[in-house]
Amino acid sequence: IFSTGDIRIAKIAKALSHPARLAILQYLAGMECCCFNKISDEIPLADSTVSQHLAELKRAGLVQGNIEPPRIQYCINISKWEEARTLFEEFFSMEVKKYKHKTIHS
Repeated sequence: IFSTGDIRIAKIAKALSHPARLAILQYLAGMECCCFNKISDEIPLADSTVSQHLAELKRAGLVQGNIEPPRIQYCINISKWEEARTLFEEFFSMEVKKYKHKTIHS
């Protein structure tokens, strides 16, 4: 019942829903490629936790890994990053009805 675009944006939004994953993406955005150890040194979490966050970002397609034993290199997946940007821009550009009467508070 949901469009492919809606499913895709939900998957990306889930990947972006944790501050550690945002920090990882911000760190990787400033580099062409980076080994796991440097990411783990930058993010103040256990290696296993950083690994889990990287796995979630990979599932969403935002990050890709390249295994060159003994190192694993990570980088932003540029094509998927651009796709995510387009999906979010389209989503947030939709028209929203504005109410003329009193403001609704939650």
